[in-house]
Amino acid sequence: MDAKLSNLGPIWLVGCGNMAGAMLRCWLKAGLPPESVTVIRPSGVAPAPGVRAVREMPKGEASPRILLLGVKPQKLVEVADAVAAAVGPETMLVSILAGTELDTLRGRFPQAGTVVRAMPNTPVALGRGVVALYGDAGARAAELETLMRPLGLAEWAADEAQFGQMTALAGCGPAFLFRFIDAVAAAGIALGLPADQALRLATAMVDGAAGLAAGSDESPAVLADRVASPGGMTRKGLDVLDEGGALRALMTRTLAAAERRGREMAAETR
Repeated sequence: MDAKLSNLGPIWLVGCGNMAGAMLRCWLKAGLPPESVTVIRPSGVAPAPGVRAVREMPKGEASPRILLLGVKPQKLVEVADAVAAAVGPETMLVSILAGTELDTLRGRFPQAGTVVRAMPNTPVALGRGVVALYGDAGARAAELETLMRPLGLAEWAADEAQFGQMTALAGCGPAFLFRFIDAVAAAGIALGLPADQALRLATAMVDGAAGLAAGSDESPAVLADRVASPGGMTRKGLDVLDEGGALRALMTRTLAAAERRGREMAAETR
């Protein structure tokens, strides 16, 4: 149990869908006391034992120390007034709303003492995710990092443009990697492997290779070359991926498209 994590409440979650729910489960597993958490969601159903769940923002209570804004971006206008009335100078408001800029959040919630954007990716459910952070955490930066640490790697962006770039890479990245795993498995099937075996092999291969890359002092490029003997099977395969910089060009276009959509979403919510 993380003693520092146990002292962070009270924490309110406005919305508790897939991502906010995954974050909460990881925090609870790491030692966040469930009684320190209040979830505000239309169903009023508690996402975990001991967590208070209500359908509307609590009234007549002290402002939370941390409020995680986890509704869908298009729902922001529906909850903004109630959230604004609930936060105070002691509240750190953390938004995981995609495409909703810091200035927009500050304008909606001027009473909040601290406003921060966070963009987690889906592996936070395993405590092996990435969380991009940007905002005016100030003296409470260490507190926020304590909250995010159980989720995986937390990285601060220097500015909002960089936050969008980090989101395109790490926030959207798991979906791109899932596509890669699917493609590798499909290629294995084309070679003649049974579908279930090809998928098991592709998934285990990516998991193990990622672990090696994470634990190595050498770059992934060097690791790839170490696997590839001159004239061998791996080198012939790498020749296809490397030809004309095809793979790098594909990923550059992929991340650029995601980052561009993030900027479009930001313009839509201003």
